[in-house]
Amino acid sequence: MSTSDWDDWLVREIEAADPNGLATWYLGCNGFVVKAGDGTTIWIDPYVGLGDPPRTVRMIPIPFDPADVEEADAILATHEHTDHVHGPSQAPILERTDAEFYAPDDSLAVAREDEQWQTEFDIDDEQFQEVAEGDQFEVGSVSITVEHANDADATHPVSYVFEYDGRTLFHGGDTKPSDEFAAMGEEYDVDLGILAFGSIGNIDDKETGEPERTKWYNTENEIVDAASDLQFDRLLPSHWDMWRGLTADPTALHHHVNSFSHPRDLEIVQIGDRVDV
Repeated sequence: MSTSDWDDWLVREIEAADPNGLATWYLGCNGFVVKAGDGTTIWIDPYVGLGDPPRTVRMIPIPFDPADVEEADAILATHEHTDHVHGPSQAPILERTDAEFYAPDDSLAVAREDEQWQTEFDIDDEQFQEVAEGDQFEVGSVSITVEHANDADATHPVSYVFEYDGRTLFHGGDTKPSDEFAAMGEEYDVDLGILAFGSIGNIDDKETGEPERTKWYNTENEIVDAASDLQFDRLLPSHWDMWRGLTADPTALHHHVNSFSHPRDLEIVQIGDRVDV
């Protein structure tokens, strides 16, 4: 298992924070921590793995050790890919905090069957909670709605809408634009929306080892298309920092959003940064 490059300062900073409303910290890749004003703490897709070099090579530091996490009310997974459902990253948090793991069916299958988290970690069956589009549930004081996601590379992806004290946060996982987003944009007043962004690059094929032209995340035009339909006030691009060959420059998006009414602003963050909603 990888070792944190940052010791425990980031998790201690999150624990000590007392946000006025919602705050979120970027963990790199597509991982985030969301903390509400009452202390409710939710982890989304936390991943501290190294990928599978030389095919997928991690380009950013390991910001925390899962064994150091002492405060978590829930972990949410958006889909079943390794950098979103990963036992070494997430099972220690569930064991230490008794948090619940919310995920769609195929993501739960990875945790319970493929990786068998419960054989190595003390995790109760009741900690696994299956979700699907249209579901609504609460974690502490935060209301969460499970919504549609469009990710052809995943078998059952979802997105999440978080609402707390008049503030709304959207996490789309690795979704691309969707015909359903315009209606969602009318339904929700999203203050901050998170969408995956990256370049198109050459990644070694799993079977042959030969480089293949690969597109896993939104391009510049796609991310703005999705954010516009979803009517984000602020767009936070994620995932652009993670994999060698697929990294991108999110500051380029300033040119793409200029003629759109939404998103109104870009939030360009680096791993470890906090953004208040």
